[in-house]
Amino acid sequence: MARVRQKGTDAELSLRKELHARGLRYRLQVPLLTKPRRVADIVFPRIRVAVFVDGCFWHGCPEHASWPKSNAQFWRDKIEANRARDADTDRRLSASGWRVIRVWAHERAGEAAERIENVVRGGGGLQ
Repeated sequence: MARVRQKGTDAELSLRKELHARGLRYRLQVPLLTKPRRVADIVFPRIRVAVFVDGCFWHGCPEHASWPKSNAQFWRDKIEANRARDADTDRRLSASGWRVIRVWAHERAGEAAERIENVVRGGGGLQ
């Protein structure tokens, strides 16, 4: 697990490239919460928008999640803990006035960037 890339994934890089092409400027890997520490992948600090790019396996994507047969209980516990942590992060950030956008790694960068741009430019809600 130590070799699994946590930042700069292909999905994240594609999304960042698309956002930049749309003229949006952002910060990367910004710690937003402490105790426990939570780091957003892409942040628009002035307008308080945090974007998380979630991997399908690690975060239990409803479309692409797979449950390994080897060491099944360990992986189920791990993925369920990740889901619970994500929900806790969303709740805590929302309570602090942040808008949270979650993007699945399988989403097309253009579609995800469109959702983000709508929020950043004030044109829409989340999801």
